Amino acid sequence: MSEERPTEDRHVPVLRDRCINLLAPSIERAVAENGRAVVVDATLGMGGHTEAMLTRFPQLHVIGIDRDRQALALAGERLAPFEDRTDLVHAVYDEIADVVTDLGFDGIDGALFDLGVSSLQLDERERGFAYSYDAPLDMRMDVSRGRTAADIVNTYTEAQLVAIIRKWGEEKFAGRIASAIVSTRATKPFTTTGELVDAIRTVVPAGAARTGGHPAKRTFQALRIEVNEELDVLERAIPASLSVLNLGGRVVVMSYHSLEDKIVKGIFAAGSRSSAPKGFPVELEQHKAQLVRLTKGTEVPTDEEIAENPRAASAKLRAVERVRMPIDGAGS
Repeated sequence: MSEERPTEDRHVPVLRDRCINLLAPSIERAVAENGRAVVVDATLGMGGHTEAMLTRFPQLHVIGIDRDRQALALAGERLAPFEDRTDLVHAVYDEIADVVTDLGFDGIDGALFDLGVSSLQLDERERGFAYSYDAPLDMRMDVSRGRTAADIVNTYTEAQLVAIIRKWGEEKFAGRIASAIVSTRATKPFTTTGELVDAIRTVVPAGAARTGGHPAKRTFQALRIEVNEELDVLERAIPASLSVLNLGGRVVVMSYHSLEDKIVKGIFAAGSRSSAPKGFPVELEQHKAQLVRLTKGTEVPTDEEIAENPRAASAKLRAVERVRMPIDGAGS
């Protein structure tokens, strides 16, 4: 367990001010029209973004979702002064529409996604997300259920390991790494991150490590994504958030690698263009774009934002606003 420090000292939210500034117009509009606004922090973590939003907007109610019970507990302590304006829910963020409905809200005015592994999960050694120190080979964001990274490396076939390491990790040495895993586990099953790192080091050339970072980096990413089904969840979660987004509401997403960003880009692009068939003479109301993109491509952090939180270095930011509601099931 990491040292016991106040949550606000352990967690500096990535691109905090920029994310909140993007959400601000929809929050202010909803407050002006309805007296309050509702935003979902779909990846609550230790609550830094939510704390900043609640502090800035006194008429804001935040629904905080996280699959990690430890994160929810820490966020609950941090957000205790705002208890009457928060609902903290243990759920996976693709359940966002059900959560909103179950809490009795008709819709939301914004949603924030800070994807990938959280600061808490990286810092808590026993969770097994990091390759820089030895720990149980777990990697579950929700430790109460599901298979661990050890289950995967010890039971997947070599072909299955190659597939996930190559696809989710974008690792060019996937074949060598999968072979080393299968060979090593034949003698003794993997139980710790250190054992896996040692196996990977035996087959990744030293030169590749000098130019591409730690030799286990991409394999650990692939295993984490596989364990938590992150990209499958993301493909469901963004449309789910749009399905409960009010007119004028905004969705802001921070992703940290190309596979996440590709999914977000595709969904946002589809919603921000006409769905009229090619060559259709008149654009009907149900074909008009329902979203407008607020960022030009992906926005990246400034040097100052990276200095404030080095984990922001690989962040990619995208945001959209709902400008038209679906008509007769015409889409998100």
